[in-house]
Amino acid sequence: MTLRTKKKAVAIVLALWVFVHPPSLFAQGPETWYRELCAQCHGPDRTGGLGPALLPESLERLRLPNVVDVIAKGRVATQMPAFAGQLTPEQITSLAQWLKTTPAEILEFTLATMRATHWSKPVLPLDGPKDGGDRWNRFVVVEQGDHHLTVLDGDRFQVLARLPTHYAVHGGPKFSPDGRFVTVASRDGWVEKFDLWALEKVAEIRVAVNTRNVAVSSDGRYVAVANTLPETLVILDSNLAPIKILPGQSLDRKEHSRLSAVYDAPPRKSFIVAFKEMPELWEVSYDEAAEPVFDGLVHDHKMAEGLAVPGFLHPKRTRLPAVLDDFFFAPGYRNLIGASRGGESFVVNLDVRQAIASLPLEGMPHLGSGITFEYAGRRVMATTNLRRAELSVIDLDRWALVKSVPLCGPGFFVRSHEKSRYLFVDSMMAPSCRDTLTVIDKTTLEVVKTLRPKPGKTFAHVEFTADGRYALASVMEPAPDGALLVIDADTLAVVREIPANKPIGKYNAWNKVHRSEGTSW
Repeated sequence: MTLRTKKKAVAIVLALWVFVHPPSLFAQGPETWYRELCAQCHGPDRTGGLGPALLPESLERLRLPNVVDVIAKGRVATQMPAFAGQLTPEQITSLAQWLKTTPAEILEFTLATMRATHWSKPVLPLDGPKDGGDRWNRFVVVEQGDHHLTVLDGDRFQVLARLPTHYAVHGGPKFSPDGRFVTVASRDGWVEKFDLWALEKVAEIRVAVNTRNVAVSSDGRYVAVANTLPETLVILDSNLAPIKILPGQSLDRKEHSRLSAVYDAPPRKSFIVAFKEMPELWEVSYDEAAEPVFDGLVHDHKMAEGLAVPGFLHPKRTRLPAVLDDFFFAPGYRNLIGASRGGESFVVNLDVRQAIASLPLEGMPHLGSGITFEYAGRRVMATTNLRRAELSVIDLDRWALVKSVPLCGPGFFVRSHEKSRYLFVDSMMAPSCRDTLTVIDKTTLEVVKTLRPKPGKTFAHVEFTADGRYALASVMEPAPDGALLVIDADTLAVVREIPANKPIGKYNAWNKVHRSEGTSW
């Protein structure tokens, strides 16, 4: 090819490029690139839509090179395309840097703006599931590969329905007291309610840009939503209509924080709330007859001295020795076991509202996935650790370490059932053994077997059937590699495989509603 021919070929290529990609797209910078290439999925204000929100707060866990990589290469098994062929490496880096900056205007979430996104439909009067199956022994499976909830019959292991959700549901679905409804939250702030008997969505609302998790009250009348952007706790009614917004800030408003978690404490008729940056714990009562809350200093609560506010849906604050990033309720819900990212672990008594003991737990225990069981005549709690390859077993009477059981790598979930003699522990955080489940005998606290049915594939999150006969574990991979494996809880043999698209978790209605000791809340 002569030099003249080469120049002509280059000119043709450039002409085609300009025809497909008008010069204005590349002359104006990242805002134009975002509007033309990204806004359709991620929203014109970067607060999400089909795709997640693209704001500094929502991208905080991704370093700049990771953001660049996603823009350039896309995401496998999602609708996120690769833009390396449309933007130069320099332009991709510039766009990634721009996404890490705060927009001039951020979507505001007030009760009025939330109501504008609220949708609901009448609920059919039903005596039980329309499919005729067991109302309790059914699973909700979160399939993140294509953003669906799968409703699974726990007796026949048949898929009853696949219900589309908003982007990246997480934090654990929460069931109504009768097991009929399940409420979920997605990372981009949408809360959705599904009818598991009629197999349809019945309500939704958007309450934030970024959401951590939801809790449903033990009477089914209220939903609490913990958010990181904006930093709020939002209270909804059972139909997901907004009732109240509680800013995540201290009483004097000098401190503010993202919320790290909210959970229901049934015997107390209250929600318990923890924060990511503020060393404070809230107890928010959903009992309309709750005693008044005294926010200021008083000499004698019994004499009703000081200024009080109604206790219903108002936070009762407990100051902590450290920021509590994760926690677990001891049986009875009087004591709460908490852990900070700095390595401190302690016990908080919710009645006296102060820390009463420290715990010998180093690293970063994943208390939110802990469980309790009987061992040697004592009630103990078992927890994995995100930084240490061990399962810690704690005596709940003496707040002492009973045993550390070695694992192949740092774990995430531990699960069991009242009728099972085994604990199942995954090591999904360990690159070397993320494909392994460790099985531990609850009577001896010894490892009896390791399960590795899909070498090289992430294998995690066990949930039992209502009767404890079978344990379901997730192969957390996109289709066609993703699956639910059904394990015989006695023989530990895999007896069935159910295809799924990156099933990150599964939740049994009976176990969750009845607070099985082998599952987290």
